[in-house]
Amino acid sequence: MAKVNGKYEAVYIIDAALTEEAIAAIVEKFKSLVEANGTLAEVNEWGKRHLAYPIDHKNEGYYVLMTFDSAPTFPYELNRNFNITDGVIRSMIVDLAE
Repeated sequence: MAKVNGKYEAVYIIDAALTEEAIAAIVEKFKSLVEANGTLAEVNEWGKRHLAYPIDHKNEGYYVLMTFDSAPTFPYELNRNFNITDGVIRSMIVDLAE
């Protein structure tokens, strides 16, 4: 039987060198995208943190954790948006059911 909805967790890191307004705009963009395609349970902004290793010669990033329910096809679209958005330096989406 095909899965109707799933519970997912997405963590993404935004370039900490961006302005506060630019960071807030990126966070709002992804909140809107998730709300349009599923049910957003929680957004937890961890803020600026030191990276475990440099990514593109950057040592700091702004971490954001989102928990949401959606159709199983939506995480692919969300991942595509993470990859094409300037300012997002890393992202990971996890299916919490697995």
